[in-house]
Amino acid sequence: MLKRTLLAAAFATFGATCVAADPEIWRHEWPDTDFAITSVSDWGEIRSGGPPKDGIPALDHPGFIPAAQEARIGGREPVITLELDGTAPRAYPLRYLTWHEIVNDTVGGVPVAVTFCPLCNSGIVFDRRTEIGTLTFGVSGKLRNSAMVMFDRQTQSWWQQALGEAIVGRLTGTRLRALPGWMESWAEFAARNPDGLVMDQPGHPRSYGRNPYEGYDGSRRPFLYDGEDPPHGIPPLARVVRVANRAWPLTRLSREGELSEAGITITWSAGQASALDTARIGEGRDVGNIRVRDARGRDVAHDVMFAFAFHAFWPEGEWMLGGRDGPRP
Repeated sequence: MLKRTLLAAAFATFGATCVAADPEIWRHEWPDTDFAITSVSDWGEIRSGGPPKDGIPALDHPGFIPAAQEARIGGREPVITLELDGTAPRAYPLRYLTWHEIVNDTVGGVPVAVTFCPLCNSGIVFDRRTEIGTLTFGVSGKLRNSAMVMFDRQTQSWWQQALGEAIVGRLTGTRLRALPGWMESWAEFAARNPDGLVMDQPGHPRSYGRNPYEGYDGSRRPFLYDGEDPPHGIPPLARVVRVANRAWPLTRLSREGELSEAGITITWSAGQASALDTARIGEGRDVGNIRVRDARGRDVAHDVMFAFAFHAFWPEGEWMLGGRDGPRP
């Protein structure tokens, strides 16, 4: 049963109630958001998650230290890795992202947003450049299908993190380009990149290293989610590796170790702790490390997310279950 430590704390701190979305009651908080422009057909899909706008503070211009000098992070703790050509590899620990969800950074001249949605386990790195210029993102405090809704500070448009797409406001329909970042254990990153960089601990008063969503991995239902369960008997909070509109169950990948399908090769190796299991992030159950590469060995943009979120946002997506029947819709 989920020990709602963060959720309870959020409600106590902000005195918020979870209510269905209604643009009329949110205009006072979002006076510069154009609610007349949206791709959302049912406003009831969007709810307050508790914290208000910026109640979960995104990070801008983070500091970094050499990987060899980092002594606070446990070897099994997950990090989001970004390795761009011509730059030192960077690790963004989930011990920080769990509390901040978005990091606005610039790597080798490329403005990026490193994002993590704890409620759907989605960790994606986006290029922040768009046709109207470079955007900076914050956490709206809203959820759609239990998944984080971001906002940009330039137009106050709302963005679905799982899709990288604006869903409310003047930029509705605009998509961000996902970069080939991935989750792996700190030990994997540090061993491969002894000269790499790791994001330094932010200066906010947070219990970094603690999992405020203790027990969420074992929940039977996602938080504030009324949508359909995934098909094929897959549990809602089972992890899947999503590449475009296809999903590979992590159970299959952990069993096979490596597979090549649909023009990509996915490998699984043990050693990464779940950030959403035990009270301490580094002590969570082993969910393994994933790498996704194309036929030329290049890293491919992907996501490791909960099955319910894949089904919610890709209802016609392919489920790569293996066996004689192959992929299934």
